[in-house]
Amino acid sequence: MTTFADLTSQLRVPVLASPMFIISTPDLVIAQCTAGIIGSFPALNARPQSALRDWLKLITVAREDHDREHPENPSAPFAVNLIVHRSNNRLEEDLATIAEFEVPIVITSLGARTDINDAVHAYGGIVLHDVIDNRFARKAIEKGADGLIAVAAGAGGHAGRQSPFALIREIREWFAGPLLLSGAIAHGDSILAALAAGADLAYVGSAFIATEEANADPAYKEMIVGSGASDIVYSNLFTGVHGNYLRGSIVAAGLDPDNLAESDPSAMSFATTDTDTKAWRDIWGAGQGIGAIDAVLPTHAVVERLAAEYAAARERICRL
Repeated sequence: MTTFADLTSQLRVPVLASPMFIISTPDLVIAQCTAGIIGSFPALNARPQSALRDWLKLITVAREDHDREHPENPSAPFAVNLIVHRSNNRLEEDLATIAEFEVPIVITSLGARTDINDAVHAYGGIVLHDVIDNRFARKAIEKGADGLIAVAAGAGGHAGRQSPFALIREIREWFAGPLLLSGAIAHGDSILAALAAGADLAYVGSAFIATEEANADPAYKEMIVGSGASDIVYSNLFTGVHGNYLRGSIVAAGLDPDNLAESDPSAMSFATTDTDTKAWRDIWGAGQGIGAIDAVLPTHAVVERLAAEYAAARERICRL
């Protein structure tokens, strides 16, 4: 069985690019992997369900081609995100397709299930489960997850409320396995801080929205570039789960970002059809770290920036 250490040993910078609804597609994942970080996408982004097989073929072939042409600079592995919530009506089909392609890393969200972990382990893959507090972390490991993604305050999209320092320290009191940290990480300094706090990798999302390969509206990308932490609104109105969103997109939708209603979490649904359209598709998620993003760039340039900042941060700390 491939280990987490095997999968992460040759990364250009210790980053797993988080799977983003709508935004993460094969173009972005391939660009991330060939730039030297772990790329990922939500299985639900591939629509209809049969498209998931096409996406996995595309990513697999592109990575193989890159590795053949650049043996000195092999591509990083990739991950697929599964929403385990009971409303996801294609979960079993997606899991079967993932197993067929032996996806090396599976990220599970909104529910931890032993049978899903067992299915991934059966072909040699590893499972990382995202959590917002220590209680959910313990449950995930008890049900067989190999590692955890601590989603702290400030993360883009669905996010917790706890400080990253508090959350990661509570988990590290009892768990020595693979641990990633999410929450306002869009700069190399923050990547090093995540590792210093106890994480193995940083989980970075919003920095890749403002890239040429991201499947995002150009206005979304420009709003990322022009916004900062004060432009992020935390609400559960849009999906039933609390998350961080761009104030400007909420205003553009005709809503008052300072007076948003509370949503009923029990109404949360991830059921899809081949013609599914989300009511809140124009509400744009982003994390509090977007102040570090000042231009729309190719993905490889973003990774270059993160790598340079990370190296400079390590050198600075070593001099102290």
